[in-house]
Amino acid sequence: MCTVSCPVEVSPDGTWRACRAGFFLPVRVLRRRFLEELQRLHQAGRLRFFGELAALADARAFARWLVPLRQCEWVVYAKCPFAGPAAVLAYLSRYTHRVAISNSRLLSMDERSVSFRWKDCRARGSRRRKVMTLACTEFMRRFLLHVLPVGLHRIRHYGLLANGHRRASLAAVRKRLLQLVAVDPHEAPATRRPTFVCRHCGRPLVLVETLLRGTTIRAPPAAGAS
Repeated sequence: MCTVSCPVEVSPDGTWRACRAGFFLPVRVLRRRFLEELQRLHQAGRLRFFGELAALADARAFARWLVPLRQCEWVVYAKCPFAGPAAVLAYLSRYTHRVAISNSRLLSMDERSVSFRWKDCRARGSRRRKVMTLACTEFMRRFLLHVLPVGLHRIRHYGLLANGHRRASLAAVRKRLLQLVAVDPHEAPATRRPTFVCRHCGRPLVLVETLLRGTTIRAPPAAGAS
């Protein structure tokens, strides 16, 4: 599951406001959802405990074990990526828009097995690219590990794009943007505030021509066009 955090939001009175400092993810909500899922798996008998944790197989013992986890604060550790934000987006995109394995990695298959290419990160040089052959049942088992359970979303948005109020938020944003760019035709040009200002020199940008969506640029803009 990938989470997108929005740094700005619109208040009920229509004004812009920034999210609180240091906000990235609603940690308490994620903690609650994580513990609820653990509880559900335990009730369904899908958790196994061995050794010194064998006592947690009892429902009451497992419930007592979860109590301090609900009370303590969870810390989300995050740091700047070594290769920059582009490397993070490239990594996450393989999980948000693909499922487990791409068709180009599949080499062959028959009624008994499937062969595909994989990368051994522990190896170096040309030995990193290898070929693996698995039985069809084992291949499908590993493939289905990447399919999210019912109720979980691959991409979950927060802020303006949160599913619960996305339609109302976007409508408020569009209305606010129209108010910002609206220009009174009777206002004197000398007192009219420029809509677009260069962030480098601070001078107003001159609107030369407006291109409608779907039109093709065939010639330089006409003199005096706006």
